[in-house]
Amino acid sequence: MYYCSDYATAVSLCVVTMLCWGSWGNTQKLAGKTWRFELFYWDYVIGLVLFALLAGFTAGSMGGGAWSFAENLKSSSPSQWVWPFLGGIVFNASNILLSAAIAVAGMSVAFPVGVGLALVGGTVANWYVDGKGNPCLIWTGLAVIVASIVCNALAFKAKQSSGSSGGSSVKKGLALAVCAGLLMAWFSPFVNRVVDMDFANAAPVAGKMTPYAAFFVFTLGVFASNFVFNTIMMKKPVSGEPVSGAQWFRGGLRVHLVGILGGAIWATGTLLSFVTAGTAGAAISYALGQGATLVSALWGILVWKEFAGAPRKSALLNAAMIVLFVVGLALLVKAGS
Repeated sequence: MYYCSDYATAVSLCVVTMLCWGSWGNTQKLAGKTWRFELFYWDYVIGLVLFALLAGFTAGSMGGGAWSFAENLKSSSPSQWVWPFLGGIVFNASNILLSAAIAVAGMSVAFPVGVGLALVGGTVANWYVDGKGNPCLIWTGLAVIVASIVCNALAFKAKQSSGSSGGSSVKKGLALAVCAGLLMAWFSPFVNRVVDMDFANAAPVAGKMTPYAAFFVFTLGVFASNFVFNTIMMKKPVSGEPVSGAQWFRGGLRVHLVGILGGAIWATGTLLSFVTAGTAGAAISYALGQGATLVSALWGILVWKEFAGAPRKSALLNAAMIVLFVVGLALLVKAGS
């Protein structure tokens, strides 16, 4: 099983996590030109499960032995599966709300608000699980990041006031993003509860799972719960007419592959977050990954032009958001060194 034992390498992989978490939304934007996000989301979830299996039987099986993917799955008990499976359910509830927020308000708003809140809550929860990292630097870094989230919200409010966006859709998008963030803070602590992060042992501690096995069970929780959450979303959409399951089967191969790619991109980042948690600390690994907020905001602002036509005040506030977020992430990196 591949794992990371060097802090500098772990931080580098956390940056990859950040890029993956901040970039998967581009696949939804691409598919959204011809494809409703509720339909895209089925492909996204399929991409998660397929990637988890691929990673498990490749990187998760290197070296064989008790740490290998298949062996750990066979030796683990149903009671161990409960926490990552529950984490998958919680994540799916939050992420489908985030996808709805992207569809309504765009990446440059949904991510900073939703994922920013998840960063703060999840970092605190993970720190209480493993206690790694300088608490003073962690709290300071989180406070700076909260300030950056406020700047983004104010930038969007200024855009709304200028008349360059619809008021009702703005409120709905922000509400969806807030709900998503409050839920998303909990999926990582649930999974890390059963992940053995001491890879120096000959075998995982009794009652613990490898990151690859736990992540696969996590994706099963996402997949199973999607039949509930996404079905509700299809029947009661946040915008537009209801969507039927038959429409998914009428989609072309290309649009399905875009959704699967989106799931694989997010899954890459998430698995790296779990793999690096033992070296960087669960709180630091999660927090650095959630720097995706900055990445997605830049995609939305620079590529998708989601703030086109907004007043200069919005541009200044978004610039402040970027600076504050970078400072906050730097403090979090320092907290674990």
